[in-house]
Amino acid sequence: MKFGVVVFPGSNCDRDIIESLKVDLKQEVIELWHKDKDLSMFTTDDCIVLPGGFSYGDYLRCGAIARFSPMMQSIIEFAGKGGKVLGICNGFQILCESGLLPGALLRNEQQQFVCKNVFIKEAAAEGGSPLKIPVAHGEGRYFADDKTLEALEMHRQIIYRYCDDKGEITQESNPNGAIHNIAGICNKERNVFGMMPHPERASNTALGNEDGKKVFTHLFGIN
Repeated sequence: MKFGVVVFPGSNCDRDIIESLKVDLKQEVIELWHKDKDLSMFTTDDCIVLPGGFSYGDYLRCGAIARFSPMMQSIIEFAGKGGKVLGICNGFQILCESGLLPGALLRNEQQQFVCKNVFIKEAAAEGGSPLKIPVAHGEGRYFADDKTLEALEMHRQIIYRYCDDKGEITQESNPNGAIHNIAGICNKERNVFGMMPHPERASNTALGNEDGKKVFTHLFGIN
């Protein structure tokens, strides 16, 4: 399995995810420039990653300009053929802006940037230990209308929810006011994934936390 990491002007987490995938997870990684279009080196068994940061300076709206980059047009086609795509933080915002995932990421409920460790749990898992994963965003409050939320629940598209250190889903454990404590979702076909927390920042003993590796194991089966 190969990973392609897209670099946009304003990306500031591309090096983090590249380092995590290469060093911590021992995966092959190819860097992709936002103005390029070629994804011929990837198959549908591979994954394209949209990293966190402030693509195009977050002008207009988070992820709104990146959605029209040449590389994103190719990624939309790639996902349509069944290729795997992961968007982290700003990458999640881009996926929603591009229509690859439903809903939107709004300004945090407290109207402040939040940067701290939080706990998340697999939404579909019974029990299981919560994972400690950092967040760093100002517009991370997931929102969708009632019809979309009903579809997300019905098709089990919610992949992570914010919880406390005991795994309890509470209002206090929600760092941004996301509806239904949603921290990450996927599409119906389960090949496009978006999440606000940063697993790449929790995948190395030097960081004092390797819970992020469990996210990649859960989504892609890699250790």
